[in-house]
Parts: sequence; C-alpha cells; structure tokens
Amino acid sequence: MKKRTKVFVAMSGGVDSSVAALLLKQKGYDLVGCFIKGWYPPAIASSGVAGGPTGFYCSWKEDRRDAMRVCAKLAIPFITIDAEKEYKRDVVDYMLREYKAGRTPNPDIMCNKSIKFGVFLKKARKLGADYIATGHYVRRDNAFFHPGHKGKGLQKAPSRLLIARDLNKDQSYFLWTLAQEQLKYYLFPIGNLTKPQVRELAKKNNLPTAEKDESMGVCFIGEFPMADFLKKYIKTKKGKVITYSSAGEGKIIGEHEGVMFYTIGQRHGGFSAGGGVPYYIVAKDIKKNLIIVADKASEENFYKKEIEIENVNWINGKASALNKTYKARIRYRQPLQNCKLLNTDYGLLVTFTKPQRAITPGQSLVIYDGKTLLGGGIIK
Repeated sequence: MKKRTKVFVAMSGGVDSSVAALLLKQKGYDLVGCFIKGWYPPAIASSGVAGGPTGFYCSWKEDRRDAMRVCAKLAIPFITIDAEKEYKRDVVDYMLREYKAGRTPNPDIMCNKSIKFGVFLKKARKLGADYIATGHYVRRDNAFFHPGHKGKGLQKAPSRLLIARDLNKDQSYFLWTLAQEQLKYYLFPIGNLTKPQVRELAKKNNLPTAEKDESMGVCFIGEFPMADFLKKYIKTKKGKVITYSSAGEGKIIGEHEGVMFYTIGQRHGGFSAGGGVPYYIVAKDIKKNLIIVADKASEENFYKKEIEIENVNWINGKASALNKTYKARIRYRQPLQNCKLLNTDYGLLVTFTKPQRAITPGQSLVIYDGKTLLGGGIIK
C-alpha cells in the first residue's frame, strides 16, 4: 500500500479543531491529534482551577481531555506538544513588555506566529508530519492534496491566504505574520464552512465537543479580566484623568491606576460627563502618566486617515505594489476600509479614504487585496 500523507492536527478541545480533524479523517489522511500545552499562571498551571495568587480560572485540563475524547472517537493517536517555555517567552513576556511601554499588544497574533505556526510546526515536522492542520476560519488557495501524494512539485506558486467563507468568524486578521515557509505545510479544513455548518457536522458525527461553548479568551490561557491579570505582574501607578481641550490642558475628572492598563478607544465606567454622557480614552501620555478622554463628539478630533506601521510582513515575501487601492482593518472584525500604501524610512504609511477611530499603538493593521490577505504590521 502507498504510504498515506501524515497530518498533525492542532486540537484545542473545541468544536472547530474537532471538525477539522473529522474532515481530514473522512478524506483518508493519516492523522495525529495534538494538544499544544502553553504557559498558565502559576496557581492554575497544575490544578486547572482558580486560586492562589492569581485567582484566575483556566480550562486547559478540561480542553485537553475534550481533545483526547475527540481523538478517541475518530480512532486517531493523541499526543501533547509542550510549548510552555516558548509561550512564556514569546507571548506572555512580549505582552507584558508592550503593556509596560504603554502599548496594547495582541497576544493571539504572537501566539499564532510563535506557537501554532512556529514551535508546533517544528516539533510536528520532526515527528514525521507532512502537513499541519488547524481549526482556523481561513482559506488557502491550494489547501488540499490527495492523501497518497506528498505534494512534491506543487508549491511553484506562492500560497495565498483567503478570507473565510463565514465573514463573522473569519480569522485572517490574526495570521498576517505568516510566511510561505510556514504556509506550505498548513491545511485549513473548515475555511469554506460557516460556524452553523461546523456545529451541524459535529452533531451529525456525534463528536463530544459538538455543543461546547466557544472560548473568547487569550490564546491558551483562557478568559479572564486583562487588567486584573496585568496587575499581578505590573505595579500600579496612580495618575490623572483629564478631558480633552483644544485650548490646552483640560479638566481633571478622576484618577487611574496606570496608563498601561488602559486602551485607546476604551469607554470606562469611572469616566463620565455630566448628565451621564460617556467619555472615551483618546490619548495616553506615558511620561506624565496621564489619560486624556473626550466625549463622543470631541473624540472625532483624534480620528486619523494616515497610520504608520512597523515590522511589516508580506505573506508572499514581496512588497505589494503602491499604485492601487487596497483594503485594511485596524482591529478584528472591523469592516474593511479602502486605503493606499506608501513606503517610508521607518515602515509603511497606510492612508485610508475615511478617518479611522481609536488608532491604538501596538495593535495590528492588516492589509487585503480583495479576499486575499497580503500581510500587515504593528501600529506605531
């Protein structure tokens, strides 16, 4: 018999990765289910429950158990990939450094770059994987090969990442850091499905995760109040909250616990104008430890058309042409906005047709050409 193509599937214990494994199994691939063990706050790393100095709940043990149950149902091997050291170094420490500097990072993007498409790829290939599969809602234009084919000679053209069919679940925003050397090994089985279709397939095939609730927390760690988590590692530093004034420094309306715990565009319950009119954070002065807020009408003074990004990555390895209109977004699920590109000495200048709200240093700006993800960078 001809040796079948071996695919290592990243199994999170959720319904999406479960159905990804199901679809590959049905196509005849030789599968191995893999749970990637990341880093967890000390009090919950061993027990999986809240307590101790962190007080956060993490479901990693339950998630690993659910992944094992799915693999048992599909009759495929199950292994655990240890990425704790790399996750702590490349995701958690990076996140804490960025927050300390007053920026707002996106740990899920770094998790994809370093862990799911970094450590996992390297270890899986070493263990004999021909391809890797994940439950991401995204498409690759040459995503499937025949189970008996090793794919040699099929990578002449660059792989393209495409927006998922389900626009409400599309996760392309989180994958702009990827490169051809990674993509050529990856399969995204559910990219052409909607979330209801994924649920229906899971139910029809009696997968243990069919009815499992979706996790919205930080990659691997889970759901928790970010500010409370940060305060375990970053000292608070009280400062003033002032209102925006075009004539100069505005009125002091309260105190905050440190600019690093707040995000541009954030509405905060402690900041309110007379009559219950809400305030929004429009700027942060790191040196003076000041937070500047404005009401909705005044907030528009901080909208910008031009945004400069650094650490730019192009998925196909080549910079995109500058003489055309593209689309981009500066936050997950934001509707795509028309823009043009211009190279600068420090990075890439993205000029939008319409002014953009809540431009947040540290977050990602991601660029598209139609349905194709081109790449992106970090907002300066």
